[in-house]
Amino acid sequence: MGACCSKEPYSDGVVEDAIEEKELEDEEEGDVIVGDYGARMRLYGASKYTSMYTQQGRKGINQDAMTVWEEFTGDKEMLFCGVFDGHGPYGHKVARHIRDTLPSRLSREIKTSQNNGFKSRDADGKGDNSDEVNKNKGGKDSVDDDDSSSLLLSSWEATFTKSFKEMDEELSLDASIDSFCSGTTAVTIVKEGNNLIIANLGDSRAVLCSKGPKNQLIPIQMTVDLKPNIASEAERIKNSNGRVFALEKEPELFRIWMPDEDCPGLAMARAFGDFCLKDYGLISTPEVSYRRVTDKDEFVVLATDGVWDVLTNYEVIKIVASARKRSMAAKLVVKHAARAWRSKFPGSKVDDSAVICLFLKNRTLLTRSFSEVTQLSVNHSELEGYSDVSLAKFETYSEVSRASLNHSEIAAVPERFRSKKREGSSENANTDLNSEEYEFPHFRLQKVNSSGKFPRLRKVLSRRKSTRAYKGVETVEV
Repeated sequence: MGACCSKEPYSDGVVEDAIEEKELEDEEEGDVIVGDYGARMRLYGASKYTSMYTQQGRKGINQDAMTVWEEFTGDKEMLFCGVFDGHGPYGHKVARHIRDTLPSRLSREIKTSQNNGFKSRDADGKGDNSDEVNKNKGGKDSVDDDDSSSLLLSSWEATFTKSFKEMDEELSLDASIDSFCSGTTAVTIVKEGNNLIIANLGDSRAVLCSKGPKNQLIPIQMTVDLKPNIASEAERIKNSNGRVFALEKEPELFRIWMPDEDCPGLAMARAFGDFCLKDYGLISTPEVSYRRVTDKDEFVVLATDGVWDVLTNYEVIKIVASARKRSMAAKLVVKHAARAWRSKFPGSKVDDSAVICLFLKNRTLLTRSFSEVTQLSVNHSELEGYSDVSLAKFETYSEVSRASLNHSEIAAVPERFRSKKREGSSENANTDLNSEEYEFPHFRLQKVNSSGKFPRLRKVLSRRKSTRAYKGVETVEV
């Protein structure tokens, strides 16, 4: 996790052509298990709105885990997705235990919060919409007010926080899993109608793909990678007598260490398990954020750092957008991540990867300008010139929680952009971010000559052309 070696340039080419066809067979739907309140649970495969795939790296057993619960809490409009990245000697056991247990605990807490909310409103004689909800209507502190089962963001945050805390306490008492120096990250999302509630613990990530003003695809990072070198995280750890520093051989990777021993060197500031560090600043409190889905939003990608360490946010959403079928999207991302590991870090072992793609629309994913292309190419050498920061200017508001906004390392996201015309070129979107100018890459449409694909049709057209040109002259083809 986080190893760095000398890197080689990522090769160019069409996205799907770079991966062998046999690797891109459609993912099966996967076995459906009935969960709490009749929810439909999957551990692999694809469904109408989701695509999920995981692949073992070259570090041993696959420590990544994932799950999708449709009809979460028995609500047909609610869906839960979670990706978990284990670490340590028994990280795979911790990740799978959290995967199997956390959704059940969360669904019970959501039910309790909903019932308590209804009771309090009924007792006050306010019906389904309390004054507090109406006061926050249209603001980011409320969720879909049209749905009487919706909770305030504060209620969602309390529900997630309580569930994560109780989950960690239960794990500490489970004698069947040694979690003293093993743990897992967690990035989860609950979709309730048009509401997205994201809870993040560790350095796995959630990225939203939205459309820009010219229908270009824009990545919006919905979570913060909770690393030990973030100012607020480092302060909490140091106040608890933990230590934060990077080793000489990997100066860019900061880790948490015990006060008097150079162990275990955990590369994240929050996690389930890892109880050797829980007294020294490591916590299991998630950061909770909210977003109301708009007609510009296309899909969300949840993935472990085996993907984000080698692919940028923009590369990932473009790969998903290039998938011929939704069911192939997650697998396509994982295969490209594995390929990027071998290309960029040939001296290091490929990390495990797990990906869930949550599609937000019940229709064709791509806009017309993208669907006109038979195969959407990704020029990786060109993408390297555009960092995630340069793309941030297109994000109207990342809507991370208030705790995230207090991090000194997080730059303010501009609320709007300005368009300029460059001489001799088409209109580009430009703005200043941190006193630098950035450009958004153009999408190049490839025109396909359909007649060139069919030799028989080409001969017929050629014969017709020659007949028109030379009337009365018989044309003989050899």
